[in-house]
Amino acid sequence: MSKSWFAYVASVFVLIAAVLVGVTVGSVSIPVQVLWNPDMDEAASNILWNIRMPRVVLAGLVGASLAIAGAAFQGLLKNPLADPYTLGVSSGASVGAVVTLFFGISVPFLGLFTLPVFSMIGAFLTMVTVMSFAKLIDRAMKMETIILTGIIFSSFLGSVISLMISLSGEELRQIIGWLLGSVSMRGWPYVTMALPFMTIGFLLLWLNRRELNALVFGEERAKHLGVNVKRRKMMILTGGSILTGAAVAVSGTIGFVGLVVPHMTRMLWGSDHRHVLPLSFINGASLLIICDLVSRTIISPSELPIGVITAFIGAPVFAFIFWKQRRRVGA
Repeated sequence: MSKSWFAYVASVFVLIAAVLVGVTVGSVSIPVQVLWNPDMDEAASNILWNIRMPRVVLAGLVGASLAIAGAAFQGLLKNPLADPYTLGVSSGASVGAVVTLFFGISVPFLGLFTLPVFSMIGAFLTMVTVMSFAKLIDRAMKMETIILTGIIFSSFLGSVISLMISLSGEELRQIIGWLLGSVSMRGWPYVTMALPFMTIGFLLLWLNRRELNALVFGEERAKHLGVNVKRRKMMILTGGSILTGAAVAVSGTIGFVGLVVPHMTRMLWGSDHRHVLPLSFINGASLLIICDLVSRTIISPSELPIGVITAFIGAPVFAFIFWKQRRRVGA
């Protein structure tokens, strides 16, 4: 068995195990047989299919979306520190979503999709603004400049969110609960709401997997290889923004997934984006399902926000990657 096939088999196995544990472990233990034999215990079957399964599926979709978006941003910007969180894209998506909640916006022809659409618009506009500002102050667009610009915009957008929270009344509880990051009590409607956008975002990135391999070697070389760099960059940025916006719209702000998963995937299985993207997608789903399981069981019957768990994992990994990169530059 080749290395790539083994990577897929191992990743899918971990994902299946995460799903099974996620739907059976909790305040009420459910026998795994209930999955294929609902008549065995109707109460347990109801909990499994109407509460835990949509939660696990949504956590998987959010984790997968953030991970593949992070993999694409890292490949495009040639920097392992790039992800939706550090580039400010998550904050932009959060502002779009919070504005929708704060003003109670509901576009008639969008209906249920108003929140994810506004969230994606916020994510995309932030990504474009960050790249434009970075180019304005540094035409070479060094990675350090882009990362610092993303952090600056993320801080600014965070203050905008804080302002809206301080001005909110009845919306306060909804906004705070949403910002903490959670997939609790979302149900199948949220899965239905997010899935179309996540599918579109995934396809946009998947269609550019070979171009990402070329862009790793620089834009000039990619042009010589026949890549329409401007068009492909826009497709990748749009795909990543759609995925981030959809994920943030249904789960709130969950950091570090897009940083940790692609980096670990490259360390274990290589840097070919034909495999990095789908493997990040699978492993991102597994990671967030496991993090969600920990968040709802570690202090049961209370729950921790899932963003707390990902931050506990992601912050040390972020520090390690940064230290390793600076050490390499210093050497």
